Amino acid sequence: MLHEFKSEKTFRFATHGELSTAHTFLYVLHGYGQLAEFFIRKFANLGEGYFVVAPEGMHRFYLNGTSGRVGASWMTKEARETDISDNIHWLNELDKRIDSDQQQRRKIILGFSQGGATAARWFYKGNIQAEQLIMWASIFPPDLTIKEEIKTKESKGVFVVGTNDPYFQEINDKLAIDHFQQLGFTTFLFDGGHDLDENTLLKIL
Repeated sequence: MLHEFKSEKTFRFATHGELSTAHTFLYVLHGYGQLAEFFIRKFANLGEGYFVVAPEGMHRFYLNGTSGRVGASWMTKEARETDISDNIHWLNELDKRIDSDQQQRRKIILGFSQGGATAARWFYKGNIQAEQLIMWASIFPPDLTIKEEIKTKESKGVFVVGTNDPYFQEINDKLAIDHFQQLGFTTFLFDGGHDLDENTLLKIL
């Protein structure tokens, strides 16, 4: 018989920017096999008004075999519902810690690749009061149903994908764009692959 119980766990996150002068918190959720300390470097050229926070997925593993480089994941198919709940809970706690002075700063959530689904769940089901969700080269999580409140939540959803992204090619690319547009998302295409594009990000922000 399989059992579960809750216990304390230590979570990691990386930051970039000056908290005291920030007008915007940008939460960035990495993709599969990435680590927060390296993923956050992709946002190093944002203006001084941005404080970037990169949470790290709870599950770290060796990328090749049993040694060498390490990456992190937000979840697998195993104990999926438990991980979804745990992710939302700890991200809520992270936001409370980061925004402890409650100065009503602007908040944006960006999820890249695998991190996009966790970002969407946090945006729609978490306690964070974020005004924009950017889903970058990711899929909309199937457990979030297409309800009217999702379609109309301030119309602040953005979907971005590269024209040469191997995970979004031809018909799949069009289907993904159509799906996000049905959800009320604004969609952006850029000339590139499965990665972030600085010029497109700056345009959205």
